[in-house]
Amino acid sequence: MADPKVPEDGAVELGTPNGTASTGTMSTRRLRSEDYNDYSSTDVTPEGSPPDGMNGFAHPESYQRFGETNGTTWYQTLIHLLKGNIGTGLLGLPLAVKNAGILLGPLSLLVMGVVAVHCMGILVKCAHHFCNRFQKQFLDYGGAVMYGLEATPSACLRTHAIWGRRIVGLFLIITQLGFCCVYFVFLADNLKQVVSAANGTTNDCSPNRTVVMTPTMDSRLYMLSILPFVVLLTFIQNLKVLSIFSMLANVAMLGSLVVIYQYIVRDIPDPRNLPLAAAWKTYPLFFGTAIFAFEGIGVVLPLENKMKKPRQFPVILYVGMSIVTILYISLGVLGYLRFGADIQASITLNLPNCWLYQAVKLLFSFGIFFTYAVQFYVPAEIIIPPLVARVSERWGWLVNLLLRMALVCVTCVLAILIPRLDLVISLVGSISSSALALIFPPLLEIATYYSEGMHPLVIAKDIAISLFGFVGFVVGTYEALVELVAPAATVVNATTVLVQ
Repeated sequence: MADPKVPEDGAVELGTPNGTASTGTMSTRRLRSEDYNDYSSTDVTPEGSPPDGMNGFAHPESYQRFGETNGTTWYQTLIHLLKGNIGTGLLGLPLAVKNAGILLGPLSLLVMGVVAVHCMGILVKCAHHFCNRFQKQFLDYGGAVMYGLEATPSACLRTHAIWGRRIVGLFLIITQLGFCCVYFVFLADNLKQVVSAANGTTNDCSPNRTVVMTPTMDSRLYMLSILPFVVLLTFIQNLKVLSIFSMLANVAMLGSLVVIYQYIVRDIPDPRNLPLAAAWKTYPLFFGTAIFAFEGIGVVLPLENKMKKPRQFPVILYVGMSIVTILYISLGVLGYLRFGADIQASITLNLPNCWLYQAVKLLFSFGIFFTYAVQFYVPAEIIIPPLVARVSERWGWLVNLLLRMALVCVTCVLAILIPRLDLVISLVGSISSSALALIFPPLLEIATYYSEGMHPLVIAKDIAISLFGFVGFVVGTYEALVELVAPAATVVNATTVLVQ
């Protein structure tokens, strides 16, 4: 799944210093990037909206989407969208296809891709609806859900509408910290394999070459060894500095993907022995991994708001997600065809132990290491500032660093407790990604338009998608936990290194 370039949730309203919208007449200037932060740390209620409209709009019919003067072009937005949906989840898709079957797997990925993109479109549509109604220039995911609850006929939901924003923020925190746990396991597994094969590494990349693996320490000790460096990395709090590391990470991972593709398309064995559909018990693990990979819905609204011409965004969304879906299906199918039943939790672990592919593993690990800081930035900016505000300014910097260290240690401990990459990905996907990508958007559409009249088929469609996401949430989480407690004998442990 997934690496956003922009913070994912929440938007401080243009108005008073604490972010709460002023009740007076608003300035007519455009809302720029520096006017808000995309976090869920600010509680804004619909009642706080300016009665005279925002940015000079007096009536809903006069509403239109303005882009930023110095906003991103369609090409830059497309690149950010691709990056926001392509991460470590991509490398786990070959194992996901194995858990579903060589026929059922790609078909399911296609269906999930279509549904995920449809839910992204729903979120954009509902956000525009409330921007029109309340004369706002921008709404984030949490804000759209909050206004959706405010629009429902239920008095109870309207009264507690603010919890819509808070719940979305909570799931975003879980998702982002879950990504960080995945990164710890990924780094440990790949570094362990590189070290184990170091003595036998040569320039011969033949898959038939046998390498005697040198015994090395447990992968969990690798996680502890990496921990101090990750802590120091997260002490960098300047987003502009982090963007430099993020760019280097993108280049490293792109180069690694090109080399991986050129390897797996060669010498594909006879696929007739692979099952068309796997056992039903492993399908929930496929669901968790697949939805983990597709969960990029949090970056959709911030990306649109940062564009020079936001009206181009729908085309960019469908083109970008079509590319992502094709990439997911191709790597998942080709990876499973190439390695068959021996496929591991990350396809990098199946690469030959020669210098070229050892460099690929190190390059991807390099990219993931620096991406950790970018992913960590979002939950840190939601959790830490309110806590630092409770202490004196003299001790604020120290409390800030200690809290960052504590959060990193929590992700490391969770990774140590679940040292299997496939299970960590499946758990994060089932628990949080399914809620953000599949459950909330259809319910938001019903809440938004029900009082205005909706076709029964649209309501049935939204309920079906939410139920699908909820069933995947429950069953996927259950199966991942069962597999964690009593792993099946047929599943290859993610930390086991195959001899090439």
